[in-house]
Order: sequence, then structure tokens, then C-alpha cells
Amino acid sequence: MSSRESSPPGTAVPDKGRRTAFYPVILAGGSGERFWPLSRKSKPKQFLTLDDSGLSLIQSTVKRLTELDLGIPEEAGSSYDHLMIVTGVDHRIQVLEQLPDLPVENLLVEPVGRDTAPAVLFAALRIAQSDPDAVMGVFPSDNRIDQPEVFGKVMQQAIALAAEQDVLVTLGITPTFPSTGYGYIERAEPLSGPLWETAEFPAYHVQRFAEKPDAATATEFLKTGRYSWNSGMFIWRVKTILDAFERYQPALFEAMQAATLQRGGVRVAYPALQKISVDYAILEKAQNVVVIPAEFGWDDLGDWNALERLLRGQGENVSVGRHVGIDTGGTILYTTNGDDLIATIGLEDVVVVRTAEVTLVVRKDRTQDIKKVVQQLKESADLERFI
Repeated sequence: MSSRESSPPGTAVPDKGRRTAFYPVILAGGSGERFWPLSRKSKPKQFLTLDDSGLSLIQSTVKRLTELDLGIPEEAGSSYDHLMIVTGVDHRIQVLEQLPDLPVENLLVEPVGRDTAPAVLFAALRIAQSDPDAVMGVFPSDNRIDQPEVFGKVMQQAIALAAEQDVLVTLGITPTFPSTGYGYIERAEPLSGPLWETAEFPAYHVQRFAEKPDAATATEFLKTGRYSWNSGMFIWRVKTILDAFERYQPALFEAMQAATLQRGGVRVAYPALQKISVDYAILEKAQNVVVIPAEFGWDDLGDWNALERLLRGQGENVSVGRHVGIDTGGTILYTTNGDDLIATIGLEDVVVVRTAEVTLVVRKDRTQDIKKVVQQLKESADLERFI
């Protein structure tokens, strides 16, 4: 691919006469360390079932995307024909076991994890080989969405926007509380034109991306009404994102482009790639990023506190398995063996997780530090088996 400049933000693209094909790309390479010890190296979070649906998180994500009318043409034969999964070499078998309808050629295997930018580029280059005019969407494998109908409407609008204009579309979540665990997107002026000014979900140019803030800053973000949570879901034309990689990450682009053209090239090139997120690599640099703020019952299920939002009943505590508690409130309790009993006395705002080999007890406001425990396990040969 020769060097080319991206079109200015808002530039219309040609060939609008036909319906643009849509390729959902699910990133399933995460380790889910903040859900340890339930999430383990051998079975990370995306393969776990956390509710009563009977579906794992990745299965729920696939079901949501393949059941929506999002521009997959009839000639595709199956909604799975355009679905792509990017995962690590250790988890390719689990993906195929949990998604038996996925064509094996649609499974992109990373030999080592290098964060989201190389994964997105890997998928974009693969799609470009057969359909460079397509629109691709990037989705985490472990999000929960309670309002799929609203999500579908937002997605249809995002796909139309990406197909018609040379923009990188992000889905922002309208914040409901001052979260310190999410990144934020600050919006600027709305997109011009009658179509977007009257749209059910208006789109805005992005002013900036903000890192996970402290509590005071998060409260200020919420007060302004200009900030959305960064959902990690992105929609863009394949050509648009490849232009952005070529412009802002030329070394990464050239390495991956060459690797995908050679048999076994990805396996050789990947370990030397920079570990970088697509947010840092592209979105924080590009001038043609837009955000569609919306609310469709989204939850990123980032750590054990998400279980409380997922399974909240009428009682003071949330428990999976047997629990007897005295003077215990606001506590999350989980056991992998339903016949086991967890007994608590005098606990408040604590998470207790019991598995066959590990018991975790952590304050709810310290669940982000579970990753530090996992890191200590990695550094000890005697404890490595508990990862």
C-alpha cells in the first residue's frame, strides 16, 4: 500500500450506492486478571459464564453482534462469515470450542500479546485483502449490554457514518456516576449537516481522551456533561484505519503489512512489535475522530464489583453459592462449588471468592489491586501455578 494522506474530517467517500459490508472484530486476548482467581491463565474472563444465561462473555458478545442487522450481505451465507476473532495462541482452542460456527480462517492468532493496536491492524489488513471498502467494528469480548435494541440502533448509525465519511467513530457511554475506573472522551462541536443534526444519536468531534481520573476529576467530568466513558468499541472503514496506521504508526504498519504477506510472517514479526493500545497509537493523534454518546445498558465487567451490578437481588449481599452471614453487608461472595459454604461475621464491603485452590478476600475499593497479587505470583516459581 502506497503512502497516502487521510481525507479531512467529514469528507464524504464514494460508492454509496451499495450497502457497505460490515465486519465485526472481537478482541479476545485479555487475561482478565482483575477477576482472579476465577479468571486464570488457562481460562481467562472472556470464556467464563457469570450470569444465568448459560453463555460465556465471548459467546454473549458474538450472539449480540451476529443477531443484529448490521450490514452483513446475503451472499456471506452465514453471519459468522464476516465475524473475526483475535486471540492469543494459548486460547485459540477455547475460542473454537465455544464458537463452533466460526470459520477457522476467521480466527486471527497472536503469538504474543501486544495490546490492541497490533490486534486491530492485524484484523484490518486481513479484511483489506478481500474487501478494502468494508466497514469494520472493534469490540471487547467481555462487555455486557442490557439494551441490545438500542445498541443496534447506535451501531447502525455508526456504520452509516463510517461508510459515508472518512472518520474514526468511537462509541461513548453516557456516564451515570463519577467512575475512576474508566477512561473518558471529551466531545467538542457536533458534526454538521442535516442528517447528523437530526439523528437520534448525534455525533460529535472529539476534543480529547482522558485517562482514568481521580474521584474529584471524575466528578467534574460528570458535571460538565461533555464527557463519555470510553467503551473501547470503534467503527471505521478499513481504508480509513489503515491510512491512520500508515500515517501515525509507520513502523508498526510496515512491519505488519510485510508480515501478513509472508507465510508464517506474523509469528516471526509479532514479538518485536511495540506493545501499544489503539487509543495511544491512533485515536489520541488523529484529527478525524468522532464520538457517538449513548446509553444502552453497558458494563465492561472489569472486576469483581461488576458481579454486584450483574446479580444484585433484594438482599444486602450478592452471593453465588451458599452463604451464612452475621452482621455482614454490602459483600460479594462467590464459590465455584455450589455445595461449599462461606460463613462471614462482621464484614462490610468485602469480596470473598473461593475456588478449589485459592481463596481471595479483598475490600471492594481495592479490587483494582488484584493485578498486583497476580504479578507477585508470576514472580515466584512456587506460586506460578496459581495464576
